Amino acid sequence: MKAIVSGHSRGLGAAIAADLLVRGVEVMGLARRSNAVLQARFPQLLVQQALDLADTAALLDWLQGPVLRDFLASGDDVVLINNAGVVRPVGALGQLEPAAIAAAVAINVSAPLMLASALAAHPCRERRILHVSSGAGRDAYAGWGVYCATKAALDHHARATAQEHRPGLRICSVAPGVIDTDMQAELRAAAPDRFALRERFHALQREGHLATPEDCAARLVAFLLAAQFGATPVAVLP
Repeated sequence: MKAIVSGHSRGLGAAIAADLLVRGVEVMGLARRSNAVLQARFPQLLVQQALDLADTAALLDWLQGPVLRDFLASGDDVVLINNAGVVRPVGALGQLEPAAIAAAVAINVSAPLMLASALAAHPCRERRILHVSSGAGRDAYAGWGVYCATKAALDHHARATAQEHRPGLRICSVAPGVIDTDMQAELRAAAPDRFALRERFHALQREGHLATPEDCAARLVAFLLAAQFGATPVAVLP
């Protein structure tokens, strides 16, 4: 088995990559920055690609090159974990910079869909695609319109793809719950006039309701590798 993990340099992505590597899975990590800790621990299993997933043109050029194709060439079973994402911009409509909206859509929607399409086109025995989604894709929150919309896009992409019934291809968009990552810190630091729910996220931290990246990663990987993965296109992490 081989795996592609976006956003593997920190947080949940780093924990997902580590869990797969410990299992002996070869991992290609995609992120702007490398993960020196994982590279030192797993020099034979980890391949890192420096990519800014907000740069759609650069990602397109990379996908048209040989690197991904060569990595996948010897893999009968391949999994893609579309983990990379941003919560910015936060704020009401009219408060947001157009450039920030464009970058969020590129990272949260364009990149996952492009990577999924590239994997689906690869001939192998089985391909599994896991979009890391959010409850915000299913429930709307004031001041979080861009994030809600982009995560809803991943959910609907999984639903539509599942209806294609492609042999050897399984997909699921999974809401993992609230995790103690830099994203949570960004939301807690948001200005009250831009994100009215800020106090809710402070309360989650104070009351110990945030899962660790390692715990969430272990459950996500177990879910991804389970026999029933893809039975439903949209799910909440058990």
